[in-house]
Amino acid sequence: MSDETQDASHETRAELQKSDATELEVIEVREGAFGVHGTGDTSGFGGLRRPVVMPGASQPPYGGWFDEVAERLASGEGLHDAIEKVVVHRGEITFFIRRESLLQAAWHLRDDAGLRFELFSGVSGVHYPGDEGRELHAVYHLLSMTHNRRIRLEVTAPEEDPTVPSVVAVYPTADWHEREVWDMFGIVFDGHPHLTRILMPDDWPGHPQRKDYPLGGIDVEFKGGFIPAPDNRRSYS
Repeated sequence: MSDETQDASHETRAELQKSDATELEVIEVREGAFGVHGTGDTSGFGGLRRPVVMPGASQPPYGGWFDEVAERLASGEGLHDAIEKVVVHRGEITFFIRRESLLQAAWHLRDDAGLRFELFSGVSGVHYPGDEGRELHAVYHLLSMTHNRRIRLEVTAPEEDPTVPSVVAVYPTADWHEREVWDMFGIVFDGHPHLTRILMPDDWPGHPQRKDYPLGGIDVEFKGGFIPAPDNRRSYS
């Protein structure tokens, strides 16, 4: 197929390639429309295969102020090997930080005059069961009001040891955010002053936003019939 488009005023396929494009990392391949596999699939989508992909590491120069922040972060005391990788995607920059270096990186990002990421916007949890050895991700969103810049930090932990350092000592507003991530995903924030559930009852079993959490549900009576809860219905797998 020709690289030229029908309309000469439009970009060619090569020109549409983004300058910050990176290779994709496949962390899982899902089969079927609902995770169904095998000959018992009656959905009609048994042959569907969909990879779960993440943008891979970007190579410097990253462009604009991204390079300045990356260099100043890596130059912090004890942080020369703290950055696992840098991902520039859709005009945003994410620093994957080794979890043992997270607290030191947070102090440096807040206090360094050339960085000044004073505002902690929140931390989110993500569960990737197929990302072996790093299934749980904690994603931090930081804003520098001094320099009008936003960055993202991402830290991973295995399901067998779901521990990440708490940043409450650096950003006190992280208190309730970390409690919510613990409640929903089971990530243990080491050093948190009072890591208790914030949404679910204290005696609730498990962490509801984990991908391996059972569907649950309540039995519903319908026109004389009986519809069981989702986790008790027929399974095709």
